[in-house]
Order: sequence, then C-alpha cells, then structure tokens
Amino acid sequence: QVQLVESGGGVVQPGDSLRLSCAAAGRTPGVLYRMAWFRQGPGKEREFVAYISRSAAITYYADSVKGRFTISKDNAKGTVYLQMDSLKPEDTGVYYCAVTDVAAARRAEDFRSWGRGTRVTVSA
Repeated sequence: QVQLVESGGGVVQPGDSLRLSCAAAGRTPGVLYRMAWFRQGPGKEREFVAYISRSAAITYYADSVKGRFTISKDNAKGTVYLQMDSLKPEDTGVYYCAVTDVAAARRAEDFRSWGRGTRVTVSA
C-alpha cells in the first residue's frame, strides 16, 4: 500500500503562488501511478482539483483552477506537484493527493490511497 505525504502549504496573499508536493512512499519500483489533487474548503465538500496520468502525458483540471494551476510529476522520485499561481481566497482549504487505478478519475470514491493533506490559506 503506497503512503502519500503532502507538503508545501502555507498562508499567502491573493495573487501569490505556492507549489505543493506529494511524495509516494512504499511504492513498488517501476510502477507508475495515476494521481490527483483534491481540496476541501471550510464547510465544503472535498472537490477534485487536478489529475495526471501514469506517464504524465494527460492532465485534467477543475474549471475553477484551469489556467492557474499546473499538475506535474517526477516518476523517478515518485512525487507529484501542484503549482498554484494567481491564488484566490476561494482556493483556501486542505489539499490532498490521491492515487487511483481508474483512468481520468475525478470522483473521490475512485481513489484508493490518500495523504493527510496540507493546508493552504489565501487571505489579505
């Protein structure tokens, strides 16, 4: 079972940037994962943010972050990243990375492993 550990969260002002990382520990060497980022804002349901395929050739984004966020991965390191630019207060929340066996998955129930999250606060 792969363990996921997120990092990189913090408190920033609107318009700032942050880069989140998610390291996959306990992975089988040579096995590539489909991964995604989700977030859960205060009083909100957990929502899909971005997805990346095993080879990193395919990515999908929620409409709310398209053009501002970029998901990428380093398969050699077993790490997935989320570059977040032009942050807005509505981007505030706990960000989770997750692993799925389902191609192009966006529903939380399709993901089998989750990290504990890293908190992002965007406030003036």
